[in-house]
Amino acid sequence: MILFEDALNIVKEPAFTKEVEKISFMESLNRILAEDVKSDMQMPPFDKSAVDGFACRKEDMFNELEIIETIPAGKAPQKKVKKNQCSKIMTGAPVPEGADVVLMVEHTEQIDENRIKYLRDSVKDNVCYLGEDIKEGEMLLPKGTLVKPQHIAVLATAGCVEPLVYKKVKVGVISTGDELVEPQIKPAISQIRNSNAYQLLSQAEYMGVEIKYIGIALDTEESTREMLEKAFENCDVVLLSGGVSMGDFDHVPKVLKELGVELKFTSIAVQPGRPTVFGTREKQFIFGLPGNPVSSFVQFELLVKPLVYKLMGFDYTPIKLKLPMGERYSRRKSGRLSWMPVSVNEKGEVIPIDYHGSAHINALTLADGLISVAIGETKIEKGALVEMREI
Repeated sequence: MILFEDALNIVKEPAFTKEVEKISFMESLNRILAEDVKSDMQMPPFDKSAVDGFACRKEDMFNELEIIETIPAGKAPQKKVKKNQCSKIMTGAPVPEGADVVLMVEHTEQIDENRIKYLRDSVKDNVCYLGEDIKEGEMLLPKGTLVKPQHIAVLATAGCVEPLVYKKVKVGVISTGDELVEPQIKPAISQIRNSNAYQLLSQAEYMGVEIKYIGIALDTEESTREMLEKAFENCDVVLLSGGVSMGDFDHVPKVLKELGVELKFTSIAVQPGRPTVFGTREKQFIFGLPGNPVSSFVQFELLVKPLVYKLMGFDYTPIKLKLPMGERYSRRKSGRLSWMPVSVNEKGEVIPIDYHGSAHINALTLADGLISVAIGETKIEKGALVEMREI
């Protein structure tokens, strides 16, 4: 077994970034920018009113003011504001020449049809000034940004309707085992439904990659080889669930070597997920993940996700929160780094999930994140600060 930290370095070391392509900005969600996005104009592009109100000269604001025009948003002012004059103005409309303040409409009194009076003794400018948010040529989104919904608005603002992004990573998923049947089939005695494949496909799809389900490989070398050859035809990363332990019918490591895969490691000092395999084949990567669903989920988060994101051009750093333990935790064996599903209670404390082992699939549905328990560590006291990795 190798240490988890060494395994992570081995996984990330041979990774490279994919080629680039231009796509519509409305198709760029969860994609990674391959170039800086800069503004082609100033924002706001003119001095604009921040409120509905009356634009006037600040030196006249306490006098009775004559309304000389109404300026709706999207229309240019037609008149210059002079002494004791004002223009009725809507939020977002350009501030007219001569005015340097906008009086909020709710702070004024209508004297007659064409005259108003300000009722307060002080005022904010209520003006959004030219270029105060964004300067022309200013970088808005750096290369390597993972595009989220809030970035779509920035792309639109910059007129970047065809951003340059890294091409999608293609991830193929294979399950192994004679005992597996697809979810729509009611299992017979000795059979179980294939849940791992769909969990892994969903984890990959959530990252914005292109997914392909290859199918179930039977517990024979021939079936395993056939499925792997199919996956290697057009996938960048292959995830194989099950068949990587030391059982009599686990042919995966042998078949991988025959197909030209260089195995980098076959076991990690981590729990769950000790029998995790990783290898490379030219510019392709393969993970042999344990058959238990919690193990495969956790190892995807810990090892697969950093590799896939690196291929996508994204420097992935998982979000970790420092929170206090809400109860004491202990374990008997401490020879491996342990990752434990936890929830966060209403007090902001970490509570270990009732977890029966790596086959306990429901445990993850209750979890807010994972905490690690270091090799040699047997207990965590209540109140101790721990790092929770969000999932």
